[in-house]
Order: sequence, then structure tokens, then C-alpha cells
Amino acid sequence: MLKTEPENYSYFDLERDGSTVWDGVNNSLALKHLRTMLLGDLAFIYHTGKERQVIGLAEIVSQPYIDPALNDSKRAVVDVQALQRVHQPVTLAQIKQDSKFTDFDLLRLPRLSVVPVWEVYWQYLIELTGGTN
Repeated sequence: MLKTEPENYSYFDLERDGSTVWDGVNNSLALKHLRTMLLGDLAFIYHTGKERQVIGLAEIVSQPYIDPALNDSKRAVVDVQALQRVHQPVTLAQIKQDSKFTDFDLLRLPRLSVVPVWEVYWQYLIELTGGTN
């Protein structure tokens, strides 16, 4: 799951652009998660701030690489491509109220900008969003 402030860069911006470099990740644990991404992995795009909801699906279209804008070997980025908006956004409130998400890192580590989504959570989120095309 890739979290973004929609006022800065929303899923709709990603749709418009087609793809982008997913940068700005500072937290060491979030960077660790970003570095484990593989070409072809799928990611939920989650709007933070006032929205706090899963809004779209994206595909990782590059291996992680050093952020060329920062010249810092500790800072990684990936290229991300928009796939589709979810049919039904899933809000943080819904996730918090659902006992199936008890150990979900989105709830356990709320400030993390890159959150791993284990298969059981992935499938359930897909179900809650109305599935994929």
C-alpha cells in the first residue's frame, strides 16, 4: 500500500500522468518495504489526510532504485503506473471497525507511508472494493 496526501499527489494525478516516480519516502521501515517491491507487484493507493481511504490500484513498473533527485544511496524510489480506481473506496473507519484487520500494519503503524499488505488482507480489501476488472 502506497500512501499519499491527495492535495500533493492524488491517485487522479497518477491516472492523468499514467505513471510516476514514487518518491518522498523518508522513514527507514517504509524504505525497507519499498526496497522489497518487485517489477509487476500491485499496490493499493491510499489517500491520507481528510480522505483516509483506499482509492485505486497501481502496478510497480520498475525495480527499486536510488532516488536520482537526492543523490543519497539510502533513499529509494520505484516507478508506479495507474491501473484502475477501485469500484468502492474503503475508508480507514471501515478498516478500523472490521475485526479481520486486527493485525494490519495500516492500523498498527499508521504513520508509515509504505505498508505491506499480506495476501489475506489484499484479498479482503479487493472484496471490499468491489473486485477488479
